Amino acid sequence: MLDVAVCARCLREEQPPDACVRHPGDRVHAAWVYDERVALIVHALKFGGQPGLATVHAGAIARALPASACHPDLVTSVPLHAARRRERGYDQAACLAEALADTIGTPYVPDVLRRVRATRAQSELGPGARRRNVLGAFEVARPRWVAGRRVLLVDDVLTTGATMAECLGALRASRARTTGAVLAWAQ
Repeated sequence: MLDVAVCARCLREEQPPDACVRHPGDRVHAAWVYDERVALIVHALKFGGQPGLATVHAGAIARALPASACHPDLVTSVPLHAARRRERGYDQAACLAEALADTIGTPYVPDVLRRVRATRAQSELGPGARRRNVLGAFEVARPRWVAGRRVLLVDDVLTTGATMAECLGALRASRARTTGAVLAWAQ
């Protein structure tokens, strides 16, 4: 388990992400560092048709959260494009977010963010291409509704920080107070 928050914005900008104090709304707490064991879990959750793994591992994410992040007003997820959701039959980040919300006793609110355009799979791209791929790809569905609320945004893996930073930025542009949480950080 990690004992520091990772800054998604610094990570996206290829700066040291683990000692940032400049971007508090871009802090992301990871249950684990991505390794071979975690890769098996993530692969089974994401591609192996095992959404129940989200419930099994939500406690690990909850334990990675500092006390200040354990009481958000709502938990939501990085949205999967509708076409990819149809292919998989579920959204793994939404499964993790819902299970985490249950674990910490906070409402899970789906569809706070929406993808406004399809993007290529981030795993196929290098760091620069990942940033360009998700630039402007997300928007807040009801900006006035999230204004002033503490939002915990959940995804499965943090790699370059591009997706998480983009989503957290969209939420903050709607005046939400943000924190991120992921199952693993691929450092």
